[in-house]
Amino acid sequence: ALQREGIKIVDGQQLMSDARVIKTQDEISLLNHSAMMVDAAYDELYRAMKPGMSENQAVGLASKVLYDLGSEYVEAVNAISGERCNPHPHVFSDRVLRPGDPVYYDILHSYMGYRTCYYRCFTIGYASHAMIDAYKRCRDYLDAAIALVRPGRTTAEIASVWPKAEEFGFADEEAAFALQFGHGIGLAIWEKPVISRLVSLEHSHEIKPGMVFALETFWPSSDGWSAARIEEEIVVTATGHEVITRFPAEELMVAGAHYFTVNGPLSTTRENEQAPSRRVEEMVAASAKAEGVAATD
Repeated sequence: ALQREGIKIVDGQQLMSDARVIKTQDEISLLNHSAMMVDAAYDELYRAMKPGMSENQAVGLASKVLYDLGSEYVEAVNAISGERCNPHPHVFSDRVLRPGDPVYYDILHSYMGYRTCYYRCFTIGYASHAMIDAYKRCRDYLDAAIALVRPGRTTAEIASVWPKAEEFGFADEEAAFALQFGHGIGLAIWEKPVISRLVSLEHSHEIKPGMVFALETFWPSSDGWSAARIEEEIVVTATGHEVITRFPAEELMVAGAHYFTVNGPLSTTRENEQAPSRRVEEMVAASAKAEGVAATD
């Protein structure tokens, strides 16, 4: 109809997409405020998580906090716990949290049109050695990427510090897409620049002041079912960068009650099934000897 009236119509999507790469100071303030609201949601979740709480209850709690603080729209609260952590889904369920569970969330919402994409990872009550190792690997890859964020560096340099897909169980970079990932954030969850080994090594872009993007990493645990997932939102400044996601994530957080024994606090680093003590091994060996059977390893 417009063309019939002599009005020229063109596709402006790419033009607008490019214009949104560099944020104004007002936009950065709104993105900061939006991230603050998720800081508060994670604080409430950390205090509330315990055995017996379901993933969908956690989603409801986080959503309530966000709406109470003025969120316009909670697009998603991805809640993933226990054996659902690996491979990584993007939905929540009615699964109930148990002692020793890993659990990670991605909170996406909008304040004055400006979004968040903000992962945090926890364990309930205690964490296994395998989960602690996975979290450290995940954090190290994230920190290596963040250290490269400053004007003049490139998306290829950031992507190059992340592991190849084959190093964490995937056939190729397409299969592992978005697990070690960076993406602009603003009026949409995913904006330019895109940072990934799949695209950035051959199609690199310069990092510039005013960019705001999220960097997220994933690492599966050696136990075959748990995994760690962390994400930070970053503003590129004139001289470096500022991380605007502030809920603590430098180490794996343990939520829920800390347990006590007759010998004092139970360690927050333990396995679901403990290795036999020397006394137990002696009992097994003595029993086997008395019964005339061989004790097996």
